[in-house]
Amino acid sequence: MRTILHTEWTVADICKGFTYNELEGKGLFGLDGRLTIQPEYQRHYIYNDGKRDVAVIESLLKGYPIGLIYFNRTADGRLEVLDGQQRITSVGRFVTGKFAIKDEADNVQYFSGLPEELQSRILQSPLLVYECEGEEREIKEWFKTINIVGIPLNEQELLNAIYSGEFVTAAKRVFSNSQNAETQKWSHYVKGDVKRQDYLAEALRWICHSKQMSVDAYMSRHRHDATTGELESYFRSVIDWVAGTFTMVERDMCGLEWGRLYETYHNTPYSTEHLAERVRALQADESVRCPRGIYEYVLGGETDKRLLDIRIFEESTKRAAYKRQTELAAQKGISNCPLCALGDNANKTRLYKLSEMDADHVTAWSKGGATGIENCEMLCKTHNRAKGNK
Repeated sequence: MRTILHTEWTVADICKGFTYNELEGKGLFGLDGRLTIQPEYQRHYIYNDGKRDVAVIESLLKGYPIGLIYFNRTADGRLEVLDGQQRITSVGRFVTGKFAIKDEADNVQYFSGLPEELQSRILQSPLLVYECEGEEREIKEWFKTINIVGIPLNEQELLNAIYSGEFVTAAKRVFSNSQNAETQKWSHYVKGDVKRQDYLAEALRWICHSKQMSVDAYMSRHRHDATTGELESYFRSVIDWVAGTFTMVERDMCGLEWGRLYETYHNTPYSTEHLAERVRALQADESVRCPRGIYEYVLGGETDKRLLDIRIFEESTKRAAYKRQTELAAQKGISNCPLCALGDNANKTRLYKLSEMDADHVTAWSKGGATGIENCEMLCKTHNRAKGNK
């Protein structure tokens, strides 16, 4: 890979022809149209938080350098930002009036309202830019290397860089666009930041799970597809299935493995009224310690109680139940295990130690029994393990 150091470019040069794409698709241009600030492999602009973008401008006003910037020269002779997109975009947005800063007197100031000498200080600030040229493999490897520092690229942002092309561009237009009205509905079920590619990552995970293939293999196979029809269709199918199956929208539904659940259960017919009723009942049950497992539990026919992490009896409850049963059994001359006390067996009158007994629900939890002292009985370990869910 070949590199050239440029010191002749200023902020004014970089901002010439700057265009900020409000819809967050491919775009952002500078150097009078010769520079693509946001190529496909770049993440979205994330400095617009009123802190990082302002810090870039304040650095220029104080005469501080804003660090090395790297451009890549493409095969057609154009330039694209390899590193420095967030800083360049912050400067361009400020110069074109997209956000304001506060001056020393705490007054809000847009670029157009600054004194001319401060405007000039920003525009004439020199930049240190390395222009790089090489094979795609070299450029992508360097891109990953220089992004180790700062705000690290997440896994999907790195995959977008590695498999940049028509597919990534089309996918970002749908799944990484905060102006997409569908994201409000998606946010009920998908966790993360649309600008950090979290929705795209989830969509890819879901479809790749259904195809039993890796995400990188899928992106490689579809790298030069001009559209993402299959991915969009599958993602919307999952979302529509969840929304149609569960009529409620709960906070703990966000971020569940809906793709896996869709593949497992979407062909099973359900009564939406019954599901809603069971979800509400389980949410109100203090014994359930994992409310996020409720949805898979009811979809699966309420057979796997491990999903709910059912609360076991407290030690104090066990001791109280043991004391109550043992005192009563001693008075009657029978075993303190109610099941041993029945019938004619060798343990009919045996008084077990607390350590030899387990707590059990008189009425099974799955049949509505609570996990409290009124529904607790102590059984010998043998009978408790044999009882199961009867």
